[in-house]
Amino acid sequence: MARTFFVGGNFKLNGSKASIKEIVERLNNADLAENVEVVLCPPAPYLDYTVSLLNRPQLAVGAQNTYLKASGAYTGENSVEQIQELGAKWVILGHSERRTLFHEDDKFVADKTKFALDQGAGVILCIGETLEEKKAGTTLEVVERQLTAVIAEVKDWSKVVIAYEPVWAIGTGLAATAEDAQDIHKSIRKFLAAKLGDKVAEETRILYGGSANGSNVASFKDKADVDGFLVGGASLKPEFVDIVNSRK
Repeated sequence: MARTFFVGGNFKLNGSKASIKEIVERLNNADLAENVEVVLCPPAPYLDYTVSLLNRPQLAVGAQNTYLKASGAYTGENSVEQIQELGAKWVILGHSERRTLFHEDDKFVADKTKFALDQGAGVILCIGETLEEKKAGTTLEVVERQLTAVIAEVKDWSKVVIAYEPVWAIGTGLAATAEDAQDIHKSIRKFLAAKLGDKVAEETRILYGGSANGSNVASFKDKADVDGFLVGGASLKPEFVDIVNSRK
């Protein structure tokens, strides 16, 4: 069975009611491909507002982060139940900015992933190597280490989407070539098959992230193991529609 094309829009710490309304209305009114799932991830204060604007079943909302406890004395955190009550169905976990700026290690990301899945949320699980790791030739070692931590905690992968995001490409304007991304995605899928079985490996969607934009996504169209994109800055711009339609 073919994997449904998936495009996530990570707004990061950007946006206002006015800009988010413009983004969502553009998607609501666009001639979108039918065989694509789109998840918009605005800052937490705008989750409820974004959900209220959606009028197409293929559009959904996700949070950019959640904690691994349901409630308690965790100032500044968001619980899975809280984002779900606002209508969010997904959460991004393990993003490189969380790993580097907020020092979230592999085990912490794995624990958050397990908790979110146990609460019924879908998880966009981010993995990827730094420039130093890329230069050292340890890309696969890094992504396999990051995945191994999650594999130790998670048994049901049906609501996990993996986003391979080379850290050196995020926000830099640099991007892996479609051929390089395909090679790494294929290796990731092979690793999943070895650890979780062929069925999980074949059904799990693997996205490319890291400066994916309207001008470079077309080159990924025929790559068998690239199942979509996790988009940063370009998700705030009109070209996001072109990215959503890049397999149309």
